[in-house]
This record gives sequence, C-alpha cells and structure tokens, in this order.
Amino acid sequence: MELKRIDYELTVCKIDDPSILNLGKDFYFIGKTDEELSLVCKTEDTPDCTTERDDGWKCFRIQGVLDFSLIGILSKISGILADNKIGIFAVSTYNTDYILVKSENFGRAIDALRKEGYTIV
Repeated sequence: MELKRIDYELTVCKIDDPSILNLGKDFYFIGKTDEELSLVCKTEDTPDCTTERDDGWKCFRIQGVLDFSLIGILSKISGILADNKIGIFAVSTYNTDYILVKSENFGRAIDALRKEGYTIV
C-alpha cells in the first residue's frame, strides 16, 4: 500500500464559529458534533479565535480512493504505530484516510511503516 507524505505543519483545534473559516484554503478538515466543532488545518491557517489548540502535527494520506468494503486498513496502520509507541489522530474523508502524528514522531512513523512493507512517497 502506498502512503503520501503531506509535509505541512498542522494544528488540531476547536472553534466556536465556523463562519470565520476561509474555505478557500487548500487543507481543512472540519468535524461537528453535538458537543464540539473541531478543525484540522495548516498551522499557518489556524484561526486566531480557537478555544483549544494543539500544534506540531504532520500527516500522511493513504493513496487512492478506498472502497467502503475494504476492512482493516486504518487498523493495520494504527497498530503498527501503536506497537512503536506512536500516537495518532486520524481523519477520514469520503475517498481516503489521513493519519496525523506529532512532528517529533513523524520520521519514526515513516520508518516503522516502511519496515512493514508500506511505500512512502
């Protein structure tokens, strides 16, 4: 399986007002539930009015469009990283999954996944 490095510095945060977001930016994940409004974005695009914020993330994307019938893809990757004591923050889109790890663990994460047969581009 092929994973694509996304070399942006990312921030995971909470916001109160989605109207402040510039959806013209090229990398935003927005998650809204009855309890919160979460945002993952390039650190440079993080709004000033976050209610909570955690900087220092990098990520990779599972390449290609994943069929909904596929089972265990994210589980396998997260298991490899967990075995290497690397925590994750995962985000899924309609097409694929993005796995975020803290910047200081990014190199180790890539090495661990390569060792298990993943191709990193």
